Amino acid sequence: MSHTPPDGLTSNLTTWRQVAEFGPALVAWQAVHGRHHLPWQRTREPYHVWLSEIMLQQTQVTTVLDYFERFLQALPNVQALAAAPQAQVMTLWAGLGYYSRARNLHACAQDVVRRFEGQFPSTAQQLETLPGIGPSTAAAIASFCFGEPISIYDGNVKRVLSRVLAFDGDLSGSAANKQLLAEAQVLVTGLSLHAERSGSPLHEAMPRYTQGLMDLGATVCHLKAPVCERCPVVHNCNAHAVDAATDYPVKTKRLKRTSERWYLLCLDRGDAVWLQQRGNAGIWGGLQAPLVFVSIDDMALWLSANHVAAAHQTLSVDDLSALAQPTIKHQLTHKELFLTPVVLRVNSPQDNQDQAKSGHDKPFEGAWVLKSQLASAALPAPIKKWCATQFL
Repeated sequence: MSHTPPDGLTSNLTTWRQVAEFGPALVAWQAVHGRHHLPWQRTREPYHVWLSEIMLQQTQVTTVLDYFERFLQALPNVQALAAAPQAQVMTLWAGLGYYSRARNLHACAQDVVRRFEGQFPSTAQQLETLPGIGPSTAAAIASFCFGEPISIYDGNVKRVLSRVLAFDGDLSGSAANKQLLAEAQVLVTGLSLHAERSGSPLHEAMPRYTQGLMDLGATVCHLKAPVCERCPVVHNCNAHAVDAATDYPVKTKRLKRTSERWYLLCLDRGDAVWLQQRGNAGIWGGLQAPLVFVSIDDMALWLSANHVAAAHQTLSVDDLSALAQPTIKHQLTHKELFLTPVVLRVNSPQDNQDQAKSGHDKPFEGAWVLKSQLASAALPAPIKKWCATQFL
């Protein structure tokens, strides 16, 4: 290949040699050394690729595998997902976390059916108009399934390209990300030129290129201990050339973690427990859970206002504190939750339910769920684990 770049393939950061060699080397490497065993890697079905991309956001591959298979068994296509009740979707998702993904998944399927007659659009630009599909997910679907020459831009890509280019922009800011994404697209343009000159179809190279970027970041270009001797583009890696791979990517903004303490009121009638259907917003949105309070005092006030009692006895703050179970610590990306369950055995649960619905404070919304059915309920992961030790 000529070492003179054609018009449109110039860049302040990327050399013409990198543009010419990066894509073909990555495609060839992925064919031999990339990952091929995962179920979503053996298909170009947009529904499968989309589902895997959403599930893999902030979630390990080993965790996603079982969920992916169960989800497809229950809802095998976008039409089935669109027609399913949200409660079923949330139940299938329960335990994966980041529950807004499940709500957006459901809304997206309904949009695909309503706006696109059940067929996913073939361009990243159109895909981005759907709920829950951002630029990188749109690029993944468009490149994997339809061969569009567009680069994904997830954490793996940022790490790989920031090292290849020794890109020292601070990726905690939007300007640097915009610049690096532009460089990512320059490299894709180089792959397009290679396909044109070699006579190989670009729509066949793009899925392997996209998968190669993911595989390289996941299996070779690790954050703390990159295995540079196994890298197919090591000779074009500026960071490796100066033995500084782990200096990239640059990201100075630290994640600010907060914490919250919640008290969970678990009403137990013997054969069943009362679970509240939580609203779509916030943590655990759309899932079932015990009633949540920020303090024992609030719990006592709510019980009094809604006429809920144990053995017809009004419970004080001290009484509730004595019923508290050991606190559960649950880690989220941005937050630590300290969950303290309070198990309250109630007599005449139907009377309590009817009285509470007419209460002047918060309605006693929810349903009795049999303890034998808790394992299949749409419960948050820490609650499902606690219920398994408490009731099952």
